Amino acid sequence: MAFLTDNAARLSGPSAEEQTALPQGAELTALVAAKLCHDFISPSGAVMSGLDLLDDPTAQDMREDAMGLIRQSARKMISLVNFSRVAFGSSSSAERFSSTEIHNLLLGLTDGGRAQIDWRIPEISLSKPHARALLNLAYLTFSALALGGTATITAHQEENGLTLAGQAQGNRARLKPEALAGLRGQPLSEGLHGQWIQPYWLWLTVSEIGGRLDTVVEEQCISLLARLPNHVEI
Repeated sequence: MAFLTDNAARLSGPSAEEQTALPQGAELTALVAAKLCHDFISPSGAVMSGLDLLDDPTAQDMREDAMGLIRQSARKMISLVNFSRVAFGSSSSAERFSSTEIHNLLLGLTDGGRAQIDWRIPEISLSKPHARALLNLAYLTFSALALGGTATITAHQEENGLTLAGQAQGNRARLKPEALAGLRGQPLSEGLHGQWIQPYWLWLTVSEIGGRLDTVVEEQCISLLARLPNHVEI
């Protein structure tokens, strides 16, 4: 995967002044919690709508549609919970994850989207921080393709570290300014916190284990590259 071309723009990291303005502790926790609540409210609300239809005596002809809505929304909710446990925290029952597990978590959240995922990672074992970085990087790569395209996800294991790469190629591939600021580890100056927190969480995950996250913006292509040390605290 070619990661830099003559027309590429590499995004720089945060300045010392910007680092002091970044959220920490309770503020960071509140932003993550708000993100999760925003994600969960849609499928949980759809389940309640389906149940209301089942209880409505004047809507019995819609019973089959109501059951379909409930099933679909429940599956979405389960996928979101499973994804979030790894992307924003860690599983209480697993010390390591396989790349196949991460791939399945990603598919559970992205199936039905306009973009395709080209998963080029063989079966490897990942620590919790590595798994968290991979899942967020892959999802954000996919998210850059709202109008369709291909999100290519790769990993390369070397003696001194693990390199994760995501390349989003498609018509009008882009990430919002808030997301780009988060990927640089910069505080949000304007825009929506919900669009900023997950990219920032990826940057924070990579930085706290001594890694480096680079973002490259090209025409119809967004690339994310995380270089991670092999040995990290779990």
